[in-house]
Amino acid sequence: MNSSNPVLVEVWRGDMVESRHHGAAAIVDAEGRVVESWGAVDHPVFARSAIKPLQALPLVETGAAERYGLGDEEIALACASHRGEPQHTERVARWLQRVGLGPADLECGSHLPYHEATAQALIRVGEAPSSLHSNCSGKHSGFLTTAQHQGEQTRGYIAPDHPVQRRVARVLEEMSGLDLTRAPRGTDGCGIPVIGLSLHGMARAMARLGNPRGLNPDRAHAARRILDAMRNAPLMVSGTGAFASEVMSAAGAQVRVKPGAEGVYCAVLPGLGLGVALKIDDGAARASEVAMGAILLRLKALDAPAQERLAPKLAPIVKNIAGRDVGQIRAAALLAA
Repeated sequence: MNSSNPVLVEVWRGDMVESRHHGAAAIVDAEGRVVESWGAVDHPVFARSAIKPLQALPLVETGAAERYGLGDEEIALACASHRGEPQHTERVARWLQRVGLGPADLECGSHLPYHEATAQALIRVGEAPSSLHSNCSGKHSGFLTTAQHQGEQTRGYIAPDHPVQRRVARVLEEMSGLDLTRAPRGTDGCGIPVIGLSLHGMARAMARLGNPRGLNPDRAHAARRILDAMRNAPLMVSGTGAFASEVMSAAGAQVRVKPGAEGVYCAVLPGLGLGVALKIDDGAARASEVAMGAILLRLKALDAPAQERLAPKLAPIVKNIAGRDVGQIRAAALLAA
């Protein structure tokens, strides 16, 4: 990472800053104009799951979502990093059945649910997690649905040269305005390819989701459909008590947010026509959430009731083992509204 990136978030314990999180962030409009930025926003980073709403565009614009009658919950799950709660796994299972497939067709792997109570329930009954519990099972179901609709082989859909992934790569290039021919490549946690994108490009792509006037009609429709689904089914995008779901529930039509691994976070602000992308250098999710919250406050994207509701998320209290308040995680002064 760029060693010159500024401190975006501080962790206080008592009267002293105990830890500092460096990072970079960009606020960009649909034309690519930078409204405000901090740090190295043209340096490539792996966006990870923060760009799932972009990866879901082919699901809608190819007609696959309409053909299989997908509703808000399924489309939101295609954008999701869910927590593996029954509300997520049951809907993914029904979705796959609808398109003539099943959990065995998912190539995302499996892990214990990130929702603690659900994970403990599996452990108590001695049941191993399935691919449905993967936080990416919704995204992968979207990939499979698109392949099924297009008449493509479903096996191997995660490979870089599969039509599913070629479509996604093309969408990322077109929406970000970046030439990705020589961009860094890697493999995501769920097995799909990852491509290095600048925060500037990621933020522009998000802005174009919220302001799709320059897109072709099919893509503009897909962008609106995806944002509507995220608004109408925020619990599908993340889960009970999660920062992303809580922010979207509180902010309503004003904000869509999506986290990714390793401290990446993106936002769409449809009313302002802006996109936001940030990356915390050390990969800390606690810092990416606080930084995103501070940027939303800076842009006045959260009204007073939303701010009150989200206060514990915007500046989380640090507690000791006995549960006593001993500090706080705060946005650094340069981000504070």
